[in-house]
Amino acid sequence: MTTIYHNPDCGTSRNVLAMIRQSGSEPEIILYLETPPSRERLIALIAEMGLSPRDLLRRKGTPFDELGLDDPTLSDTDLIDAMMAHPILINRPIVIAAKGTKLCRPSETVLEILENPDIGPFTKEDGEVVIP
Repeated sequence: MTTIYHNPDCGTSRNVLAMIRQSGSEPEIILYLETPPSRERLIALIAEMGLSPRDLLRRKGTPFDELGLDDPTLSDTDLIDAMMAHPILINRPIVIAAKGTKLCRPSETVLEILENPDIGPFTKEDGEVVIP
């Protein structure tokens, strides 16, 4: 079963969802702004992706700057606390699939973890051809 932590307002997230569906899978969709992961789940996702909490922070369109999250002295716990308080800080989409868990930016990186990565022709919403 494939799962996507999804924001329907995000073009990258919509492209990834379309690629998953084009692979023949209907994923479990978690609207993470409405249903954020628990602290334990967020820590597990970060570990599964091999990222640091700082690697998962989203700056654009978030309170990142207002919260001073670019401060290098902030601990992983501080950054996770910020993501728990403001789920919009969690970069997306995160996909859990047959071959692993990945932050799928750019969107075509989802193909690396799908059971069926041979999805045929695909063009992103912005017109960029990913697979001719």
